[in-house]
Amino acid sequence: MPLLVLNNIEVRYSGVVLVLKGVSLEVEKGSIVALLGSNGAGKSTTLKAISGLLKVEDGQVTSGAIEFNGHRIENGDLEKTAKMGVLQILEGRRVFGSLTVEQNLISGTYVHGRNAKIQTELDMVYGFFPVLKGLRGRSAGYLSGGEQQMLVVGRALMAHPQLMLIDEASLGLAPLLVDEIFQILKRINEEEKVSILLVEQNAKAALSLAKYTYVLENGRIVHAGEPATLRNDPVMMKRYYFG
Repeated sequence: MPLLVLNNIEVRYSGVVLVLKGVSLEVEKGSIVALLGSNGAGKSTTLKAISGLLKVEDGQVTSGAIEFNGHRIENGDLEKTAKMGVLQILEGRRVFGSLTVEQNLISGTYVHGRNAKIQTELDMVYGFFPVLKGLRGRSAGYLSGGEQQMLVVGRALMAHPQLMLIDEASLGLAPLLVDEIFQILKRINEEEKVSILLVEQNAKAALSLAKYTYVLENGRIVHAGEPATLRNDPVMMKRYYFG
């Protein structure tokens, strides 16, 4: 059984504005899935519908179902969904700027109220992101964009998620940094067995990482398949990414 299933969901904001129009997708346990599309396609709304953040923004799943580990979670509570193992990393690198790097990381453990193994968890994160260890006493607001992106991924990892929902990890970063972060995400997936649903406009980067891809257009899935099927479709590639 897939870890995550979206079955024909519709999402409305304020009960009126229809954003998602029958979206269905799956994330297998241990997989990396990319959700691609242009601005305004509904990618971020899809992640928020899964994590429970939609409810905070006056949005609602008005039709269809979302299942995580066999449990229905549509229109669920953000905190409860996080405790189940679903962590969303928002677009824009939302760090606690006045806290240190290490304080930011430790805040990720509060989802489960765990404190006993904090040093072990910090060592695990610093293993993936050695640069953060050298910056652990620095205020997060003074980090570079790439360092902040590493920090928000590390903070989510401190909560030991089963599924990470990552929104635009490459946004505003230099190509070399994008490659580095995506390689670390691949390691996290393989070594910590964390499944990943990745929202991206950077198709080349996403296709290098994902095992399966969906393309969203105007709130509807218009393509689903392995990355090779998208790479080998010149019309799709030009229309959505290079046109």
